Amino acid sequence: MATTLLIQSNLAPLEVSFPAIAKMGKDEFYAFCRANPELRIEQTATGEVIIMSPATSDTGNRNFNLAAYLWLWSEQDGTGLGFDSSAGFTLPNGATRSPDASWMRREKWDSLSDEEKNSFAPICPDFVIELRSKSDALKTLQAKMVEYLENGVSLAWLIDRQNRTVHVYRPQQSPQIFENPETVCADPELPGFTLSLAKIW
Repeated sequence: MATTLLIQSNLAPLEVSFPAIAKMGKDEFYAFCRANPELRIEQTATGEVIIMSPATSDTGNRNFNLAAYLWLWSEQDGTGLGFDSSAGFTLPNGATRSPDASWMRREKWDSLSDEEKNSFAPICPDFVIELRSKSDALKTLQAKMVEYLENGVSLAWLIDRQNRTVHVYRPQQSPQIFENPETVCADPELPGFTLSLAKIW
C-alpha cells in the first residue's frame, strides 16, 4: 500500500500519492517527523500523513495563551500533566494527533515506559483543545473531536475563532455550542479550570 500525503490548504486537503513508498508504520512516521521538524505533521488511523502549514504568528500567540492557562491550572491542581501543541500522541486507533493543548492524569502518564514517553506516546489524553485557524475546515476539526472521544478523551473543546463559538464534546453526549462566551468551564472533568477567552478570540 502506498503512502498518501494530505497537505492542508485553505479549501481542502491536497492529496499527493507515492505509489513506490509503502504505508508508513509507527517507526517510519516517527523518523519522518524527526527528519522534518519544521513541519506540523499528523497521521490518520488509516495511514494518511497530514502535513499542515506552520501556525501563523497570531495563532501561535493564541495557542501560547491556551497552554499558559492550562499550565497554571495544572500546577495548582497537581493531579496531571499538560502538553502544548508540539506534543504528539498515538491514539488507540493508530492515528497520531497533536492537539493545540492537552492534559492527562498523572497515573496514565506514569504507566508509560521512558521509551514510550520519548516518542509519540501510545496513549490518549483526558482533555484536549483544538483552536481553529483560518486554514482549518470546521468539519475536519469536528471529526477530529469525535475521534478523540472514541479513543478515550473525556472532554474536548473546539474553539472556533472565526465564528466566536466554543464546541464542548463529552462521551455519549451531543456537542454543546456556546456563542461568544467570555469563559468556558472544564468542570467536573478538570475541577476549577476556567478558560478566559479574552486573549483567545
